Parts: sequence; C-alpha cells; structure tokens
Amino acid sequence: MTTAGEIQSDDKDWTWVLTQPCPDCGFDPAAQPAERLGELLRGAIPRWKAVLHRADAHARPAAEVWSPLEYGCHVVDVCVLFDERLRAMIARDGAEFSNWDQDETALAARYGEQDPSATAVRFAEAADTLADRFDAVQGELWEHRGVRSNGSEFTVRTFAQYFWHDIRHHLADVDG
Repeated sequence: MTTAGEIQSDDKDWTWVLTQPCPDCGFDPAAQPAERLGELLRGAIPRWKAVLHRADAHARPAAEVWSPLEYGCHVVDVCVLFDERLRAMIARDGAEFSNWDQDETALAARYGEQDPSATAVRFAEAADTLADRFDAVQGELWEHRGVRSNGSEFTVRTFAQYFWHDIRHHLADVDG
C-alpha cells in the first residue's frame, strides 16, 4: 500500500530532498549536515518511543494512511536497511543494491499486528547502531558512492541526508 505522505525509500526521483526544503515536514538539507546524523538520529529515539507508546499507536487516521505503529515498524526496517547499505558503501566505493519494496515488506512483516513496545525497543536498537555507524564515517568515506538497481546514485553524505529526511518526515506523519 502506498500511504499518504509516504516517501518511497527506493524512489528513482529522490534528489529533490537534497536541494530544497520539504513542503510537508520542513526538512531543510542545507541545515542538516550529514556529519551530525548520529546525534540527530539518537535525538529521534525518545520521540519515536513516545509515539509508539501512545494509546492510538494501532489506529489508522484513514484507511490508506499507516498507523503510528506501521510507520514505526517501517522506520525500524529503514534503519536496518540503511545500516546494511552504509556498511557496503564504506567497504566498497560504488556498492550496488537491489531495490526494496517497502509496501511488500509492510505486508509480509504484518506491521499493523506488531507490538508497539517491542517496536520501540527495536527502533532504539537499530537507530543507535546506525547512529554509531554514521559517527564512524570520516574524511573521504563521505564521498563513497552507492548505486541502486533502479539507477539512483548517491554518496554516503547524500545517503545520510536522504535517510534523515525519511525519519523526520515520518515523525511529522505521526505528529511525533
């Protein structure tokens, strides 16, 4: 299911996120240096925990819009996926990745049936791991490239900015 306000993790046309503020969530790439991603991501952990502990965590605001829990499960998977891809990009400039279908993942993992408290714990763990990995990026590694099977190309720096937009945007989606 494509959700209202959803940012497709593997959209081919994603570069706008790096050149202009997002009209929906206010993310401004010029104000978000990639080198601060670890700090920013750790700051999102308590916000996501609060969202996932709300009484309405299972409630969808509309049939076509994910619940806070479904968004929470999604951001856990985004953290895990981006950690795998970041490790590959650090290890090899020009690393290649297959496309990821987030909607298929949501259905297969039954996001809406997950436990919000367990999801909060999984997010904290995945986010902290990825924050540590981004904290370790130094010097020329910021310019290592990755290429998705759909042809999208990015550097570790633009990858970090794109990732942070996704996490922030989804917090806005759930009023976090």
